[in-house]
Amino acid sequence: MAMNDEQPRMREHEMVTTTAAHRIEVRALGQRLGRTQVIEGLDLEVEAGVFGLLGPNGAGKTTLLRTLATVLGPSSGSLRLLGLDVADGRERRELRRRLGYLPQHLGYYPNFTVFEFVEYFALLKEMPADDVRRAVARAIERVGLEDRARAKLKTLSGGMLRRVGIAQAIVNGPDLLLLDEPTAGLDPEQRVGFRALLREIGEEAVVIVSTHLIEDVAAACSEVALMERGRIVFRGTPDALAALGDDASAGDSALERGYSALERGYSRALAEARA
Repeated sequence: MAMNDEQPRMREHEMVTTTAAHRIEVRALGQRLGRTQVIEGLDLEVEAGVFGLLGPNGAGKTTLLRTLATVLGPSSGSLRLLGLDVADGRERRELRRRLGYLPQHLGYYPNFTVFEFVEYFALLKEMPADDVRRAVARAIERVGLEDRARAKLKTLSGGMLRRVGIAQAIVNGPDLLLLDEPTAGLDPEQRVGFRALLREIGEEAVVIVSTHLIEDVAAACSEVALMERGRIVFRGTPDALAALGDDASAGDSALERGYSALERGYSRALAEARA
């Protein structure tokens, strides 16, 4: 009996640890760039799955992703990502090993080959040396560039470069994957394949995707949030967002009309508050 009593407690402990390791927690986040308050008092919790981040230009989406990627330190508030406190240098370094990040504009070395570039990021993430070459080959294969692995980056199209960027973000099998406009430059067939890849990764990892393409949200995301002026003004399922639409809303799909209605309602509320 003693053994049976102990087993449930062990499973409960393991469940809590696993949950913490696949969750992000943001509390009262503030981010000031120069004199501009880009993010203010933002709270966010996200668990494993694909989470879509929508909003107009200047809403703070990119700044939020850069903060979650530890490129920027928060001006105020706290972040606990994958159970790690980013304010602690040692835990921040551990987080970066488990993180994948594709910025909106990814710099690259033109004379690197695709393989060399992805390998470079694998080494930056301190992957075990014995695992690097296999992981790089796998990441390149997952984005459909195995036939261009030895091609120099300067010879690739914009869409191919974007796929190289995705490969470097996933090479370490990240527990937290942050993607800023990842489908920019991809053709329709490649976008369909990318959405399937996101869903696969989201089965075990926290995936946050910032995008202007509503159809990507509909196809890949289990949950979505809308940012406006550094705050989250809506959070729910894609179906819940679509349900907000009406005949007066712009858009070719129910989700686009829901997004339009939400934007219109927020702008109206903001104007009334200023009046």
